[in-house]
Amino acid sequence: MLRMSWSTFRDRWPVFLGAIVTVLLGVALVQSSLLTLVSAATADVPAGLSLAEASELRDGYAAAITLMGMTLGLAFFVAIFVVSSTFAFTVAQRRRDLALLRLTGAGRGQVRTLLLGEALLLGIIGSGLGVLAGLPVMRLQGRMLTSFALAPPGFTGEWRSWIVYVSAGTGVGVAVLGVLAASRRASRVRPLEALRDLGAAAKVMTGSRWVIGLFFLAGSIALLILVPAVGGDGALPLSINATFTLVTAFAVLAPLIVPLVAAPFGMVFRGRLGVLAHANLRTGVRRSASTAAPIMVLVAFVVGMAGMTGTLAEAGRGEIARDLRADLVLDTSGPVRDQVTAAPGVTAVSEEAAVSFDIAEDEGEDGLAWESASAVAVDPGAYEQTHRIALVAGSLAELHGATIALSPGAATGWRLGDQVPVRIDGGPSQLRVVALLPDTLAGPGALLPADLMPDGPRRYVVRATDPAAAATGLAGLGQVRTTAQWIDAYNDQQQQIGAHIMVALIGMAMVYTVIAMINAVVIAASDRRAEFAAARVTGLTRGQVVLAALAESLGVVVIGVLLGLLAATATIAGMASAVRDLVGIGVVSVPWTMFGGVVLLAVLVVGLTSVLTTLTATRTPPIRLVAARE
Repeated sequence: MLRMSWSTFRDRWPVFLGAIVTVLLGVALVQSSLLTLVSAATADVPAGLSLAEASELRDGYAAAITLMGMTLGLAFFVAIFVVSSTFAFTVAQRRRDLALLRLTGAGRGQVRTLLLGEALLLGIIGSGLGVLAGLPVMRLQGRMLTSFALAPPGFTGEWRSWIVYVSAGTGVGVAVLGVLAASRRASRVRPLEALRDLGAAAKVMTGSRWVIGLFFLAGSIALLILVPAVGGDGALPLSINATFTLVTAFAVLAPLIVPLVAAPFGMVFRGRLGVLAHANLRTGVRRSASTAAPIMVLVAFVVGMAGMTGTLAEAGRGEIARDLRADLVLDTSGPVRDQVTAAPGVTAVSEEAAVSFDIAEDEGEDGLAWESASAVAVDPGAYEQTHRIALVAGSLAELHGATIALSPGAATGWRLGDQVPVRIDGGPSQLRVVALLPDTLAGPGALLPADLMPDGPRRYVVRATDPAAAATGLAGLGQVRTTAQWIDAYNDQQQQIGAHIMVALIGMAMVYTVIAMINAVVIAASDRRAEFAAARVTGLTRGQVVLAALAESLGVVVIGVLLGLLAATATIAGMASAVRDLVGIGVVSVPWTMFGGVVLLAVLVVGLTSVLTTLTATRTPPIRLVAARE
């Protein structure tokens, strides 16, 4: 059977080409991301750096680890998704060949061995190429991290010999996992039913599809319900996981959903070609579902992730605008409080300075764990005059000396009155918690007293009776901006790392899904030569057959876009609900420009591939194919 697997794999290699490329990319990304992640996690902070510089470097490495971890998860998911859909479709197309194999004496186990052998070959080839491709990908990821300022210049992942075994296991594992369900179903179909396309062979929505689809759908609903409850830093990864499960549920249930969504297309598809395209769209359920799946993944991830990060950004901007009660913000290179106070029209001034420090988190029996943290040193009275703050407990009036006000995001496990171990340049080793701050998206996670304000840059938040006159008077001291201008600039800076992570993940998802789209259309066209020939014999020209196939493909694009948009909308709504519960601001950001770009990309890729593959499939004179079929 393994020899036969090699023969069928060699004869049908164009059909498996897309899956090979997918495994190649998956192995390369897993290998490079894992090496880069391990290198970032074990990187030492160079000696001689200030506490602020060391904290910034550790924060960058932490963001790099987050990015690489998300890349690993996305690479695994998309690779298994594409390979499994490819094998499910190709096995369905080969049911007559497999039925003949059964009739000649092959047992169910031998059919499974044949298909698993093909997957094993695919995994070996993809793994070998992926290991080689992983080296330049690792260097590319290193340059990406340094360009995003997440790692110091010259950073790159370090090679480790054990990664070869991980890469090989990844490639073979993805390929074998992708074919398991399809091989099991193919071996259980009775050969006569497969030959006549009856019974279980003709049934698309099997019992296992129902169970798996409903299971993932229920899991998606549960995750979306949990997103608002989790809130904070956990909302984004939980929403991304909800996208994974929703996409899986829609893909598994696609044979049921596609005909329902395609039904209204009859009002749009007119004429002889339109009727033919609509009929093919509704009856070719396996083909339509397989082609719509990668489009759905593309829209769900790109639009969903862009919408979630956009919602976070808009909510952060709204939170700052709500809580900042001032007219101007002045950034200076040093302390100039007296000059700011003397400016015309100034009625209140809050002098603020950023402080980087290390804080210990109480790990219970495991002791203390040190984490990088950032705070703003302020005079509490002036700060309350220029900022709206609703404390959870305590009072800012006690914020003087060796004290601190903390939010849950800055450190967990500490309560009002606790002595918190800290490491601050030139400061005390312990700070007493005098106030608990609310959860925040963009505000400071901790406040320190003015006694711990370091030398260096300052920010002055100013209220004035005449903002224009005050701005003129402050112009010589530093950069003066209105609160609206400063909020836009500050929020963009705060969201920069998240935007970099989103761009990297979206770029990877787009590469994967474009390959999957092309692969699905090519596989579908490879099995339609006789169908196209029959259409031409009945009177259609070659151009009309191409147009009908193109219309059908564009209908599939619409279906994939609608299902993907539904998944993206659900995850964006979950994120918006989490944000509203966290900071009390209801906002939803829909990336319409990106959505339009994704739809255009899907139309161009699927449309162009459909035209080219249909032209190739109709090259042979139709009478030859019809006669051969008879």
